[in-house]
Amino acid sequence: MGLNSNRVDHYSGSGHANQGLTSTAPATITVPGETMRSLELHNVCLPPQKTTLQKLRHRLSEVFFPDDPLHGFKNQSRFRKLILALQYFFPIFEWAPNYNLTLLRSDVVSGLTIASLAIPQGISYAKLANLPPIIGLYSSFVPPLIYSVLGSSKHLAVGPVSIASLVMGTMLNEAVPYNKDPVLYLKLAFTATFFAGVFQATLGLLRLGFVIDFLSKATLVGFMAGAAVIVSLQQLKGLLGIVHFTTKMQIIPVLTSVVQHRNEWSWQTIVMGFCFLGFLLATRHIGLRKPKLFWISAAAPLASVILSTLLVTLFRSKLHGIATIGHLEKGLNPPSSNMLYFHGEFLGVAIKTGIITGILSLTEGIAVGRTFASLNDYQVDGNKEMLAIGVMNMAGSCTSCYVTTGSFSRSAVNANAGAKSVVSNIIMASTVLITLLFLMPLFHYTPNLILAAIIITAVIGLMDYQSTIRLWKVDKLDFVACLCSFFGVLFISVPIGLAIAVGVSVFKILLHVTRPNTGVLGNIPGTQIYQNVNRYREARRVPWFVILGVDAPIYFANSTYLQERILRWIREEEELLAANNGPSLKCVIIDMTAVTAIDTSGLGMVKELKKMLEKRSLQLVLANPGGSVMEKLHQSEILESFGLEGVYLSVDEAVADISSAWKAEA
Repeated sequence: MGLNSNRVDHYSGSGHANQGLTSTAPATITVPGETMRSLELHNVCLPPQKTTLQKLRHRLSEVFFPDDPLHGFKNQSRFRKLILALQYFFPIFEWAPNYNLTLLRSDVVSGLTIASLAIPQGISYAKLANLPPIIGLYSSFVPPLIYSVLGSSKHLAVGPVSIASLVMGTMLNEAVPYNKDPVLYLKLAFTATFFAGVFQATLGLLRLGFVIDFLSKATLVGFMAGAAVIVSLQQLKGLLGIVHFTTKMQIIPVLTSVVQHRNEWSWQTIVMGFCFLGFLLATRHIGLRKPKLFWISAAAPLASVILSTLLVTLFRSKLHGIATIGHLEKGLNPPSSNMLYFHGEFLGVAIKTGIITGILSLTEGIAVGRTFASLNDYQVDGNKEMLAIGVMNMAGSCTSCYVTTGSFSRSAVNANAGAKSVVSNIIMASTVLITLLFLMPLFHYTPNLILAAIIITAVIGLMDYQSTIRLWKVDKLDFVACLCSFFGVLFISVPIGLAIAVGVSVFKILLHVTRPNTGVLGNIPGTQIYQNVNRYREARRVPWFVILGVDAPIYFANSTYLQERILRWIREEEELLAANNGPSLKCVIIDMTAVTAIDTSGLGMVKELKKMLEKRSLQLVLANPGGSVMEKLHQSEILESFGLEGVYLSVDEAVADISSAWKAEA
């Protein structure tokens, strides 16, 4: 058998860690057009032996604790471990001892700056969720205080956000319209917030953050763009002064309602509304083009609220056609734990709304936190953030707040204003507190049109057309997913649009799993490298061999496909050789480098494929199988059927050794 006579223990079943890779006698390989070169052969070893419990522990550790959060607790005293545990669950104990007046000065400036944005946005987003405007301010007071104790992001500005507000308003309004039963609607809103918090905190505690990864970047781009369009069109009610407007959230009913109620259009509202909208869009453009002037776009919403309120107050006798917010109660958040709705026919609606808004708010909050953390050279623990946001929402549901998370627009302003810690959230909450206690009567004559203009200005940033163009250039399937979620939101509904987005993401995963990439590999002349012959034109097929690469784990979902595809590759290679009068095929090598795992169905496929090829006088060889794959091949006793000539550490060694064996036999 040529060189194989010197290759003792080509693979080993003992699996001890100290076996390593050992070399034996050199072999030679001849590629057409090249001189012979020597090559050392190495053993293919099994991974170290582990008990089932050890394997389970290792696997769970990799799944749930990839960042090893307890590494800092090693070799520490009990008292030190207690301190570290407090700092882990309550990050305020980590940064508070080192806090100083210099940091406070920066945080005060940034906190006051984001408060000027949070107050008008809070009122506006509450209207978007079909809630009383005061709920938006309540939600800008308690949650930021909770986050300042539990949160780990220095720049995340907490409060209501447009997408979660839209989804909550849409889903609850379909079940119980606010104007028909406002008390029940409020109960469902607070209950949905509670379940959102429970869901978020549970994900954080159980370290199941990967659940939110099912909302891919592509689907989120489409979903948010569709939601932004719907939200903007809904604001035509306020900008045009329409009184009787549809509660539906699809594009056709909204546009139809705008046209059908054109007799309700108020020219005074239209003129003032579009003037302020133009002003807000202009300041937003200035802030984007010149980041140093961020304070202009940050202060513009509050300035618009103040100016529009003054205009309506001074000229209310002449501007009687302009609708205003009306009376808002002064005072702190009233308790709402007695309003939580845990029984009745609408409990399912509250739970579903809570889970969906919880996922969306988590996705946005963690993405924003990580973005600004990477820009400022620090890390944010996603699971800790989930826990912080979850507890924040649970506490908020008991204090008249609805779903909150980190807002991108406010966080960007917070970072640009020089925030150094989460104290900026405390400053913002304190400003909102003063507003709640003393300034609420000033909002009585604030026109609804300014809230509509603020919402449109905020959600325009969600329409990321550059990412859509990039998706088209890079990944057409991602682009299709983006369009599906976009049109699903526009023409069907926001929840179904989100479901379509998730469905397309899951379909993409299944497509990649069930139909993995395979290809014929060839040798790049002068190297020991084998690459896809369609990708590298210089790669040459090796006579008598067909070398196939499989770029995925082999599971029950793709084992049948892989068997059929491998047989097809073999048939096509035989036809190609016959057409070119080439040497007949003798050996099939499967490069297992990218096969990270295999299950029983995959093992059965390998065994069946080997039998089928043996009947056709073809040898099947596996190259570079991974540790877990090698272990399962050994445990299933399939490895024994391959023998010394069946498993190699690399494709190059397989070709060299088998070619030399054939020459020795000849």
